[in-house]
Amino acid sequence: MHELPFHTDHLPDAGRPLRGRTVVLIGGGSGIGLRVAHQAVAAGAQVVLGGRGPARLAAAAEELGDRATWRTVDITDGTSLASFFAELGRVDHLFTSAASYRVGPMMQLSDEDAESPFVSKFWGQYHAVKAAVPKLAEDGSIVLMAGAAGARPPAAAPAYAACNAAVEGLGRGLAVELAPVRVNVVSPGTIDGNLWAHRPEEDREAAFAQYRRDTVLHRLGTEDEIAQAVMFLFSNGFTTGSTLYPDGGYTLR
Repeated sequence: MHELPFHTDHLPDAGRPLRGRTVVLIGGGSGIGLRVAHQAVAAGAQVVLGGRGPARLAAAAEELGDRATWRTVDITDGTSLASFFAELGRVDHLFTSAASYRVGPMMQLSDEDAESPFVSKFWGQYHAVKAAVPKLAEDGSIVLMAGAAGARPPAAAPAYAACNAAVEGLGRGLAVELAPVRVNVVSPGTIDGNLWAHRPEEDREAAFAQYRRDTVLHRLGTEDEIAQAVMFLFSNGFTTGSTLYPDGGYTLR
């Protein structure tokens, strides 16, 4: 049987769907957010970096070149978020990886510390999306950051696990409300990168060893691998309400 070739010429920017688009990365000054920024710039996008540290953001923007700009923003402050998005034009894609919180057992954490993942990671992303909505392109997308701990808690940290699961639910709910804007979630496993680099070496090595034992692939992930997952969710126009687990098979064991 003769098969007709499938052409993508009729699709908008089928070869480079991010060319000329504006990608907003809150948390883009370091870690996974910065790796997404590098990949987005390489794909032809303009990137806007957001975060609380001006020196870090300025250094990241200089590293990225003339397609990058930056503005300070605090994801836990509604006024700061409103000001941040008010200064932007059209937002084609949004990724929110900025968060600061404490993790631990229920019986050891203060109530304030136990609530911190929700204050920063859940409500921070919720309010960032709400502030971005008036600027979002109709064919744009949002990628939220959760974590594999929401599907498989690695240790006694129930509030943190619940927060990640809640972010996944938030992604599905927003995908329904904001359509045709696409909303998806990335839930990474343990990554050998910026986040763990700032934790005590003894804790880091113990966590890394345990993760290698617990995954199907028996290794840690990299920030670039997570960034690739985010880029897929930006680019695939038929994916919404989904959660990707770039976790080396951690949630399968």
